[in-house]
Amino acid sequence: QVQLVESGGGLVQQGGSLRLSCAASGFAFDDWPIAWFRQTAGKEREGVSCLSMSDGENYADSVKGRFTISRDNKYNRVYLQMNSLEPEDTAVYYCATDKYRRCNTHSWSSPLWDYWGQGTRVTVSS
Repeated sequence: QVQLVESGGGLVQQGGSLRLSCAASGFAFDDWPIAWFRQTAGKEREGVSCLSMSDGENYADSVKGRFTISRDNKYNRVYLQMNSLEPEDTAVYYCATDKYRRCNTHSWSSPLWDYWGQGTRVTVSS
């Protein structure tokens, strides 16, 4: 079955960096797009970044220039490098995948992806 497992979250100071990892299995990792979302208490999940073979990278305006998404097909992992972290980045971060979704439209940032990981917590202190 499709499985996504996030790791790498933790507590960091404002201005610091973290790299989140998502280990993927049970699907054609090389072909399916993958995205990072985040969610805080009482709010909807919001798209952070999306990566696909056909469409490249997309980022939310709030993280553009600070976060970088990448993938390693050999090890079936996707990463989110987060630099210059701000308290507003505090959230539970999730990776998601979907067989048919693409990253070249605004719809990628909606929380309608088919498969999700369990999330990893990121807390940025001021």
